[in-house]
Amino acid sequence: MNRIAPLRIPQELYFGEGSAEAMGKFAKNLGSGSVFLISDKGLNSVGIVDQAKTWLQESGFDVEVYLDVEPEPSTSNVGTCFSEAQQVAPNVVVGLGGGSVLDTAKTVAMLITNEGRVEDYLGTDLVKRRGVPTILLPTTSGTGAEITPNALFYVPELRVKKAIVSEHIIPNLVIVDPVLTLSAPPGLTAATGMDALCHAIESFTGLNATPLTEPLSREAAKQIGNHLRTAVYFGNNLNARTGMALGSLYAAIAIANSGTNAVHALAYPLQGLNRVQHGVANSLLLPYVMSFNLLGDLKKFSEVAELLGVPTTHLSVRSGAEAAVGACKELSKDIGIPQNMSEVGVHEEQLEDLIDGALDVQRLLKNNPRPITRKDIRDIYNEAM
Repeated sequence: MNRIAPLRIPQELYFGEGSAEAMGKFAKNLGSGSVFLISDKGLNSVGIVDQAKTWLQESGFDVEVYLDVEPEPSTSNVGTCFSEAQQVAPNVVVGLGGGSVLDTAKTVAMLITNEGRVEDYLGTDLVKRRGVPTILLPTTSGTGAEITPNALFYVPELRVKKAIVSEHIIPNLVIVDPVLTLSAPPGLTAATGMDALCHAIESFTGLNATPLTEPLSREAAKQIGNHLRTAVYFGNNLNARTGMALGSLYAAIAIANSGTNAVHALAYPLQGLNRVQHGVANSLLLPYVMSFNLLGDLKKFSEVAELLGVPTTHLSVRSGAEAAVGACKELSKDIGIPQNMSEVGVHEEQLEDLIDGALDVQRLLKNNPRPITRKDIRDIYNEAM
C-alpha cells in the first residue's frame, strides 16, 4: 500500500451501558449556558427526551427541545429546525435519536456559524468552518451518523437525496449507550441493523479500505451477524443491543474513513424517487450489488461469509464469496426486510430515472471494488426488481 491511511473520528467518544447519564458533565466541558436538544416525538413519548433534558439541567444548562424532525428529513425541515435554533443561540447542540435526528443536529450546529441555507452546502467540502460544539447520542444501531462527516437530506424540488460532506460536521463528542436503543421497534432495528451491515461490507471491500479500517469492518460484520436477529425479535436483550451498538460503531468509523460504494449509490434514487427508508433500500440492494462485485475481490467476499458464520474451509474461494451473498440474503429475509424493489413500490418505468440517479453518485461509485457501467447498473436493478 502506497497511500497514507487516515483515521478521522470525533474528538471524544464514549461507549457503554449507562454512559448517556454523563451527558451533562460532558456538555459542560464544551460550553455553558444553553443547549438546543434535537430529538423526535417517538423518543419523547417513551420518556428518553425528558430524561436527557433532566441530565443536562442538572449540570446547569437551560435546555430548549425541538421534536419535529421528519423521518428522512427534507432540506426545508432542517431549515425550520435551524430557525428555531437561531432564536435560542445555543452554546451546545445535542442530537438524540436515529440518523435523521443526528444529521439534522450536525447541520444545524454548522449553520449557526456558517452563513446561508442547507442547500448551499449540499456537496463535498463546501463548509467553511466548524459549527457550535455538538454532542450526538444514537438511539439506533446504526446509521453511523454520529461518526461520519456526512449529512443526508431529501431535496423535494429535485426528488433526490443529497449529502453535505465535510470534516467540519464531525461532532465534538459522541456517546454510544446501548440502553438508549432498547426502545427501538423491530422494523427500525432490522432496517438500521442491515444498514450497519452494508457499512461493514462496503467499507471492507471498497477500494479505499485501509489497514486501519479493515479490522473495524471485520469486527462490525461479526458483531452484527451474531446479534441482529436477537435484537430484532428480543429487543429487550441488552447483550444483543450492546453487540449491535458496538458493531454499528465499528462500521461507522470504517465508512467515515473508507466510504461506501455501489450499494449506497444505487439505493439513493430509491430513497429520493420512492421515499424508501434508507436502511431498507440499502439492505434490499445489498445481495444484488454483492453478486456483481464478487469478481472484484473474491477473497474478501469469501471472508465476509466466514465473518457471518458460514464455514468456508471446505469451499473454494469463489463458492465462499457466493456464500456471503446467500448469508446476507438469508439474514435480511429472517428479519423481515423486503427482498425486491417491486415490494417497495418501484416500477419498471422508473428504471432510467433510477439509473441516472445512481450514476450521479460518482463519489461512491469510484470506491466500488469493480468498475460499474450504466449497463451494469441496469442489470442490477432488473435483478432486484
